Amino acid sequence: MTRVIPRFDILAAAKYESPSNGREEKKRMDMEDVFGENLFGLHQMKSRLPKPQYEALLSTVRNGTELDPSVADAVAVAMKEWAIEKGATHFTHWFQPLTGLTAEKHDSFLNPTRDGRAIAEFSGKELVQGEPDASSFPSGGVRATFEARGYTAWDPTSPAFLMQGAGGAYLCIPTAFASWTGEALDKKTPLLRSVHALDEQARRALRLFGSPPKAVRATMGPEQEFFLIDEEFFYRRPDLVTCGRTLFGAKPPKGQEMEDHYFGSIPDRVLEYMNEVELELYKLGVPLKTRHNEVAPGQYEMAPVFEDANQAADHQQLMMSTMRRVARRFGLVCLIHEKPFAGVNGSGKHLNWSFGTDDQNLLEPGETPHENMQFLFFCSAVLRAVAHHQDLLRASVAYAANDHRLGANEAPPAIISAFVGDQLQDVFEQITSNGGKAKSSKSGGLMGLGADVLPRLPKHAGDRNRTSPFAFTGNKFEFRALGGSQSISFPATVLNTIVAESIEEMCVQLEHALDGGSTFEDALRALLSREVEGFKHVIFNGDNYAPAWVEEAERRGLLNHRNTMEALPALVEEGNAALFEKFGVLSHRELESRYEIYVDQYFKTVNIEGETAADMAATMVLPAATRYLHDLLTTAERANNVGLKVEGILATARKVGDLIDELTEKLAVLVSQNAELGGDDVFSKAEHMRVNIIPAMAAVRHVVDRMEKLIPDDLWPMPMYRDMLFVK
Repeated sequence: MTRVIPRFDILAAAKYESPSNGREEKKRMDMEDVFGENLFGLHQMKSRLPKPQYEALLSTVRNGTELDPSVADAVAVAMKEWAIEKGATHFTHWFQPLTGLTAEKHDSFLNPTRDGRAIAEFSGKELVQGEPDASSFPSGGVRATFEARGYTAWDPTSPAFLMQGAGGAYLCIPTAFASWTGEALDKKTPLLRSVHALDEQARRALRLFGSPPKAVRATMGPEQEFFLIDEEFFYRRPDLVTCGRTLFGAKPPKGQEMEDHYFGSIPDRVLEYMNEVELELYKLGVPLKTRHNEVAPGQYEMAPVFEDANQAADHQQLMMSTMRRVARRFGLVCLIHEKPFAGVNGSGKHLNWSFGTDDQNLLEPGETPHENMQFLFFCSAVLRAVAHHQDLLRASVAYAANDHRLGANEAPPAIISAFVGDQLQDVFEQITSNGGKAKSSKSGGLMGLGADVLPRLPKHAGDRNRTSPFAFTGNKFEFRALGGSQSISFPATVLNTIVAESIEEMCVQLEHALDGGSTFEDALRALLSREVEGFKHVIFNGDNYAPAWVEEAERRGLLNHRNTMEALPALVEEGNAALFEKFGVLSHRELESRYEIYVDQYFKTVNIEGETAADMAATMVLPAATRYLHDLLTTAERANNVGLKVEGILATARKVGDLIDELTEKLAVLVSQNAELGGDDVFSKAEHMRVNIIPAMAAVRHVVDRMEKLIPDDLWPMPMYRDMLFVK
């Protein structure tokens, strides 16, 4: 019998040699020169465009004014020349369909001439509009299969960039994607609409405060957690290849309980990989700032600094694809799934979010937040939005993969609450008890560390809370419930929209009071007093993991949608649909299409996992267990023939036999449920996945993981957690 010994795989992975071994040491990267060298941004445009066209484009980018169509031809010529100089042969409209990934169709710059030659051409028309097939992307009923026409539209607020690789170079033009009938079929279009809605309402509020009507931009800085494992292991695990996570895997003797991986020294191989990722992303203008080991073994994090929301969303997609692509050069595979391994931390994507003008962060409290009435207004608007639309925030992060993570040890629970810290908590309490007036702010002061040689550190006025799903962290909010693999665009769209609504409704109250003869100061204090009283039930500064919080949250009237199928219906509730329609972010039809797409994606994700689990159990695990049982019985029979007592072998054989019977029974249920599918419409199919397939998969896993602890290494057909998590 031929047997694969996994130990050989481990040795191959551990003996990996860096691509730089045996070569001259790489020159130090000059970050200032490298940054943005493959980006056709404002710097390139200014040097290549006539001044009138550049000024017109700059106004669109910075102030949101409508683009003059005549500018497109000049930009197209300059963009083509720049790209060809850098070796590009093709261009593509780069867009973000509702798959959550990116899409591109390449067209050559080359155009044949009548005399048998060819010239490189690129027109303003080709820059502004493309026409990919719209029928093969998710549309939620907006487009039928026979209705194929769709359009991509140039987004001038997000710079074009050059992708370089072994296959050559090509120009990527960020675009929106819409159907022939005008509905948005992507994640960018609603995000841009929500950015506009927030800008419009925030300017309205600033006018009431007497500030100049400058453009207000939403800004984001998403943190990206991920795992790296050796490709020797990845391609021997059909569940990782197909599903992005392990469907089986027994708890190893050591996991993350020693807490020795977090912020530890980055392994050489991983550090070299990170350097390469940074280099590629710096060239594309992605401002990566932070890198470190995360909590689980084999888990890491990289994060950029803040950018305008639209560019941040584009860059986040580029970051995920670059991380996956570069990993292969180092014999690694980058896993961005929310829960690749059971029993250790999963991967989230904390979305740091704020908004402000070019010279002012509107969520900056200053040294005395109790006196900063403008900050208190905008901060209250955000907390009001969270209180009124906790259902939408929860729905924005609802999908099958994130169900494994929310509520686990490393992630916030499914209950949406807000952490504001001791300082703001105290200010809000003063506001409600003193008729809208707060007289003081707690100060952090300085903290000594007990050794004269160490400096006295400025201490923040409040601690941080890593268990909160929505936390104020000094001058921004951190939406911590996002999963590692998702696009940040839809959660950001929801945030922008609900805050725009809050600002508008608070402005209406102020304007009404002013029209009635009230002073602005009195009207504002009365408004803040009412609003703080209205949203204080959503503020929780304690331990969100504590069982007592679940009971307390229920008493406060907070929702606890524990899984995707409970959370998603909020998207199409009448009031929420009206909200998106009112601010022009999503029409009823666009919103309903997304609801259907998200339900369909849930169904397909769990269905694929269910069938993969059944295949692996039937074709890998059961044969391994049967071989081991055969070996045990053969050994026992031979021992008996020579008069040896082998009760231990027979006892083990009985255990293996019982597990085979149990697995056969549980597997039959899973196979039967996989064949059932659950109904004729996607909603009943998805519910069948939740109610029947997920428990059936868990039952099969329970048996398989016990088998892994019993069957010898040389028979077990797949790499184990103890190998995948620790071999670097």
